[in-house]
Amino acid sequence: MRRAEALRDQLEQDIVTGYFRPGDRLDEQSLATRFGVSRTPIREALMQLASTGMVELLPRRGAFVTNLSIREVIERFETMAALEGMCGALAARRITDAQRVELATAHRDCQEATRAGCADTYYYANERFHRAIYEACHNRYLAEQAGQLHTLLKPFRRLQLRARHRVSQSLDEHGAIVEAILAGDPARAEQGLRDHILIQGERLNDFISSFGAAEVA
Repeated sequence: MRRAEALRDQLEQDIVTGYFRPGDRLDEQSLATRFGVSRTPIREALMQLASTGMVELLPRRGAFVTNLSIREVIERFETMAALEGMCGALAARRITDAQRVELATAHRDCQEATRAGCADTYYYANERFHRAIYEACHNRYLAEQAGQLHTLLKPFRRLQLRARHRVSQSLDEHGAIVEAILAGDPARAEQGLRDHILIQGERLNDFISSFGAAEVA
């Protein structure tokens, strides 16, 4: 993994778990000293965080943690659940033979990551899994909207995987979703994906609560 991406992941966790609070300034030099790197990868990591809405970059002032409550994050997960459910329903009707292989391959990657016991490796395989479903829905506008919200929620989707037993539970949910899509069952695929995303929001809340954090960004 590139250094900037590793730094972004660490800063995401620091923000979500309350190490940095909403409104805190993220000083490049202080962060560079903390992590033992130059300011260049720190600046790149902050730009990546800004693209997800976790950090706000203000001209001549620097980077600040965005104010975003748990409630607002959960509301985004609820919207994501509806969008992904629609993607799953359409994918069950429209998936091509090549996309069936792609979805099955992404699911196998998730299985291998689960066996390896690495939540972050699972997260990246999980991302490919969901992107495969967006592609298989064959609705460009819906896929774009789902993809944009997926990007905004990436830090929170990654962090919720750190809740106890969440990776193995997520994999089980994936299995049911794959089965429904490949069986051509739109209703079951839609419900499976809606439940899958809503559970992610719940597990994120559980994970953050264990740190006693009231706000995330």
